[in-house]
Amino acid sequence: MATPSAKLKKYAQKRDFKKTPEPSARPRPPRRKPKPKLPMFVIQKHHATALHYDLRLEVDGVLKSWAVPKGPSTNPADKRLAVEVEDHPLDYADFEGVIPAGQYGGGTVIVWDHGTYRNIKTDKAGRPVEVSQALRNGSVEVWLEGKKLRGGYAIVRTRMTGPKNNWLLLKLKDEAADPKRDITADEPSSALSGRTIEEVALEGGDPRYVRLVPQALARLKSKTRA
Repeated sequence: MATPSAKLKKYAQKRDFKKTPEPSARPRPPRRKPKPKLPMFVIQKHHATALHYDLRLEVDGVLKSWAVPKGPSTNPADKRLAVEVEDHPLDYADFEGVIPAGQYGGGTVIVWDHGTYRNIKTDKAGRPVEVSQALRNGSVEVWLEGKKLRGGYAIVRTRMTGPKNNWLLLKLKDEAADPKRDITADEPSSALSGRTIEEVALEGGDPRYVRLVPQALARLKSKTRA
């Protein structure tokens, strides 16, 4: 099994840590007295080239990661594309801020949701399948306990022709399912700081948002005069 340092090699190669405020690729040192705990998950709202959501699951010392263009859904009928990307360090789970333009993933990031998860994947005989093995098999099932999301979700590698890093994020049918809810629209703010992505962008000097402020104020004054 590859070490967390080896798994984070691609993450480190894509970033200049002298320019980006993102956490470095140094894995966390092992705890001297490990305590039983549930692994964490995080979903980060990320306005890079386009707005999307990054789903991350703690697995074997790193955050396995997928970019979900439309974000998570509470409707079991929805099939959300989830593109697998490089593993991230565990410290990335609470990262909020602006990645400078010109850097990989340049744009604004907030922690849209975070919490813990339970592995609920089993084989045909009903025996648990470890998450690392489920990833290799191409079918993961977890129960999320987040600030916003709760319940069972599946991440399944697609069998369609195309890149092997294309997966689908699916809400399982359980008591937490809600076909009528648009959770990303209803709850746009950070589950960590309470700020919107626009507020973080302005505070961090994201030029795309800074340029929009005078335009928005001008439109507001124009409506007021009318």
